[in-house]
Amino acid sequence: MFRFFKRKPAPTEAANPTPAAPDAAVDAAARAVSESEVEAAASSVAGGEAATVPAAGHVRDPQPAVVPGAASDEQPRVEQPPAGWFGRLRQGLRKTGAGLSGLFGGARIDEALFEELETALILADAGVPATTHLLEELRRRVRATRAETPQQVRDLLREVLTELLVPLQKPLDIGRASPTVIMMVGVNGAGKTTSIGKLTRHLQAADCKVLLAAGDTFRAAAREQLAAWGQRNEVQVIAQQGGDPAAVAFDSVQAGRARDMDVVIVDTAGRLPTQAHLMEELRKVKRVIGKAMDGAPHEAILVIDATNGQNALAQLRAFDDALGLSGIILTKLDGSAKGGVIAAIARERPVPIYFIGVGESLEDLQSFDARAFAQALVD
Repeated sequence: MFRFFKRKPAPTEAANPTPAAPDAAVDAAARAVSESEVEAAASSVAGGEAATVPAAGHVRDPQPAVVPGAASDEQPRVEQPPAGWFGRLRQGLRKTGAGLSGLFGGARIDEALFEELETALILADAGVPATTHLLEELRRRVRATRAETPQQVRDLLREVLTELLVPLQKPLDIGRASPTVIMMVGVNGAGKTTSIGKLTRHLQAADCKVLLAAGDTFRAAAREQLAAWGQRNEVQVIAQQGGDPAAVAFDSVQAGRARDMDVVIVDTAGRLPTQAHLMEELRKVKRVIGKAMDGAPHEAILVIDATNGQNALAQLRAFDDALGLSGIILTKLDGSAKGGVIAAIARERPVPIYFIGVGESLEDLQSFDARAFAQALVD
């Protein structure tokens, strides 16, 4: 999940040693489980001007997915997903894989099988270029191996799909810079804020000190929603009431450096890639972050809702052209039959996929594994 380039010492105290006692509304928001619950609860939190939201009392979650351990510059440590993840991944991809897994129960290989495979891949939003590539390579391997049964074709399809997706498999690097500044972008409703909350908890489990920046100053209750996640995860949130997003980002990076944070995560307002003036504002936020710290942001991560299918690929092109993305978080795979868009991304715009989400719980956001994904999709 993460690749660390220096040892993260275990913290001796909470991020805020003397937190202010949260009021009842904040406390209720901090206990919310899903994004909708967090947003609904957080909407009642009273706002403050240019405030740092303090950490709240500890809210205990299930066993974290990242286990801390030592690492060095020469041998970076790579975190592994927890046991049971494959089962959740397989269940989450059930809708997408339904059209594929049922095709291999026949007794022979014929042209009808390849036509059905083509239809299933297109319906899963793999796109024409990726579908054409997969079928051409599959036909070649069927001839080369002299496959005789549809079950053998399924095994070959799994191999071909894995090889297509492997370039997308890359861990998120933490520790090359201190702090590592992560800029999160995406359209409205993609799950940006929830992903920030889950990512923060995973980083904390690896002994990273995290600071959040509430750079979405436009959406109603966006600041309060991020503050609720900050309360839940016991991290500070830099926020301003109706302030300029670039100013929030600048202050947050400066605060992260002054407070010796390991990671600063900057939230941004959701926007459509067709809104040119808002995309230009994102570029401004990125430039201002670079003024606050040379080389920052070190990561520009796009959060994509898998239910958007091929529209997600259009979003990826637009945000990548504007910002030069370093990675992707793909959410809501469990609610979509369009998970094949990963193949389209690999074929047409191979930006690494750091994490995929197949549910609401903390453990349902995990690192992308090409082989596991292909197996869960095809079997």
